[in-house]
Amino acid sequence: MKAEHNDLLTRVGPGTACGTLLRRYWQPVALAEEFDPGVDAAMRERPLKRLRILGQDLVLFRDAAGAWGLLDRDCPHRGADLAFARHEGDGLRCPFHGWKFDTAGRCLDTPAEPLGSRLCERVRQRSYPVLERSGVLFAWFGEEGRAPPPFPAFDAFAAPATHTFAYKGLWRCNWLQAFEVGIDPAHTSFLHRFFDDEPLQAVGANTAGKQFRSASAGDVGGERWPMTRIMREFHRPDIRHEPRPWGLQLTTLRPMTDELTHVRVTQGIFPHTFVIPLSETMTITQMHVPIDDTHTWWVAVFTSYAGPVDRQAMRAQRAKYIAAPAYAPVHGRHDDWGFDAAEQRSRTFLGMGEEDINVHDQWAVESMGAIQDRTREHLGSTDKVIVAHRRMLLDAIESVRAGGAAPGVADAALAAQMRGPHTVDGIAPAGGWAGWWRDRAQARRAAAPWAAAEPVEA
Repeated sequence: MKAEHNDLLTRVGPGTACGTLLRRYWQPVALAEEFDPGVDAAMRERPLKRLRILGQDLVLFRDAAGAWGLLDRDCPHRGADLAFARHEGDGLRCPFHGWKFDTAGRCLDTPAEPLGSRLCERVRQRSYPVLERSGVLFAWFGEEGRAPPPFPAFDAFAAPATHTFAYKGLWRCNWLQAFEVGIDPAHTSFLHRFFDDEPLQAVGANTAGKQFRSASAGDVGGERWPMTRIMREFHRPDIRHEPRPWGLQLTTLRPMTDELTHVRVTQGIFPHTFVIPLSETMTITQMHVPIDDTHTWWVAVFTSYAGPVDRQAMRAQRAKYIAAPAYAPVHGRHDDWGFDAAEQRSRTFLGMGEEDINVHDQWAVESMGAIQDRTREHLGSTDKVIVAHRRMLLDAIESVRAGGAAPGVADAALAAQMRGPHTVDGIAPAGGWAGWWRDRAQARRAAAPWAAAEPVEA
């Protein structure tokens, strides 16, 4: 990649080309649980958080009526930091001169001004629309006067609260490399390779990140194969991608015998979200929002198509490695991501543990550097999805620059098509895998107590 293209795709601050594109999309800015005093005791006194998203400094708060407010952090009077504002129930009051603002950014009071002053009517702090879906707070940072696009009705956001769980974590790297690990089907055979195939329940009580030990759908000769074995033994995948209204559909085939092939269908939702199967009854929808050019939040929504999720257990599993309220991982560059040479020789391909495979991806993307130098890459045939997504990014940037629409979920004309999207992971008849995966996906959704079956595109 040319240096100028790498720079174009990775710089996200106000006024940058990629930043302008990303501001056309709803962005996850926080978890609703971050305002729970049980998660963060500071919220008991003052439900307000400072944020940095897309290189902008912001303040997020909830008023006494339960409404969310997201404002620029510098007071419009003299620029003091509203992260230290007094929370007065109906708005925030700047401690410098007492100016007060509500969730919409309206100025409610300028107490030092003369009686009868109408200065308030001429002052407004920039505010951003906020809505809550599946335990995640989303904001839209588009130009003032432009209407945000409809929020997509994907399963992760359409499922009831009983069937979803949201969590997040910090990666110290650029957003693009954080996202690209999730649309790289080949890496799982190596980065997440285990040398043994113990059943999931035999490895320990903490099951966070151990999805590759779960059995894949289908069987071989009546035997259920764990994903570890499939990924390890069939490491030369046939990778395909097709355009979808939301982005790209990825199909990864691993031929096993003349009669059987392993099929994994995942979805890339442009510009920075992927949907993957966690098990036969659960998916992960993971978003990668830039904090700035060198830091990223990943925000994941786990969606159950069977019974309700056990939120307490799922949170406890992940908090062992990424604890609230900071959501910063325990391991990182400071301790070589927990690397163990003895483990690398005997138990795992990477040597960074079996219980939390999130740290595997974290190492891969952080070890590239804060912003990956793509001019030094040598891409192979298995990187075709990476290449396709980068082309989509460059095209979208040019479209927006020219005054055109941003693609996918930012295009209001496509809102009705933002459904599903379907995923699958299993062992299928070699000659009939296409029909097999569609039937599986439809059956899973039809069985969901909260969803009706939807057809899967051929």
